[in-house]
Amino acid sequence: MKLWLRRIHLLLALISGLFLLILSLTGAVLIYANDIQYYFQPDKWQVSNKSTVLNPSALISTVQAQTDSKIVRYMPQENVNAAWPVRLQDGTNANVNPYTGQVIYRYESTDTLYGFTLALHRWLLLENDKGDKPLKNWVSICALLLIINALVGFYLWVKPKNRLKRLAIKPKAKFRVLMYQLHTVAGVYVLIPLILIAFTGMAFNWKNATQLVLETAMFSQIEQRPKTPQIEPQPGNSIDYDSAINNALSVFPNGSLYRIYLPKKSTDPIALRIQNLGESHAYSWVWVNPFTARVLDFYDASKANFVTQTWNFKYKFHTGNFAGPIVNFLWLLIVFSLSFFIVSGFYFWAKRHKWM
Repeated sequence: MKLWLRRIHLLLALISGLFLLILSLTGAVLIYANDIQYYFQPDKWQVSNKSTVLNPSALISTVQAQTDSKIVRYMPQENVNAAWPVRLQDGTNANVNPYTGQVIYRYESTDTLYGFTLALHRWLLLENDKGDKPLKNWVSICALLLIINALVGFYLWVKPKNRLKRLAIKPKAKFRVLMYQLHTVAGVYVLIPLILIAFTGMAFNWKNATQLVLETAMFSQIEQRPKTPQIEPQPGNSIDYDSAINNALSVFPNGSLYRIYLPKKSTDPIALRIQNLGESHAYSWVWVNPFTARVLDFYDASKANFVTQTWNFKYKFHTGNFAGPIVNFLWLLIVFSLSFFIVSGFYFWAKRHKWM
């Protein structure tokens, strides 16, 4: 039994090891990718604070005139010296000075360190002409194999006697023995967070399956937010961005605005995504008629049940961005530990086959 489990442990690592190594390294970069961009390219990501931000109508019209493309969404920033990212209808992005409306940087998502690394991390970058990402499911399969392999490794450690004594590391041991001890001890300590990081990563792609797992484990149902309301087209009428967005913001006056979605079609409302007090991330919404500025509907995710709050926590948990720089650094170590497991596992296999 033990021999077969070791073979399974090795086989799963050989099947998924290269891809997991890429996911490990890109995940580590993503933790600090935005900070790196801001530091090394300040002219593209930072602006001078002029105290008064343009109102939405002026900002939108100024940016659209420069880019010759409609704005799909934009993200106001809490940092007064940060440019505001804008997504355009032609598929490109722009960084905008919110005080002047000037476009300071226009780019494809993969032109940036964060965008390139994210695409490599989430779907290994490959994308066909139709916009499909053929390796997206393979990334999730590798995450699932990681979970299975971690559990197999844990069983191999916990089954024999004297398991606690085998948590000791002897720095003066031979290199192969030391590597094995580090592989075992580190694997035990990061088992739970590593499994949860892999599971939350799968949740971005295999939403229904992972939701079912969570609902089964917590004996409760995840609440679904309301569907986006539609409006009657009003040909010839102009959009009142200022009144519409101000009315929407008044629904949750204590919330933090995360993102504004502008209408793509004549039947679409303006949608605001907001983080209310008690939320780990922005999952509350307000929908408003762009022509009449009337609030159509809203959803307060801070009042959702516990299993929904747990589900909504997946993004913050996966990225380690929920408790300050100490957790960021801890997540960096956990993510790098996966690279160590893969490299050390390959080392043991190569030694056993006389390759090293």
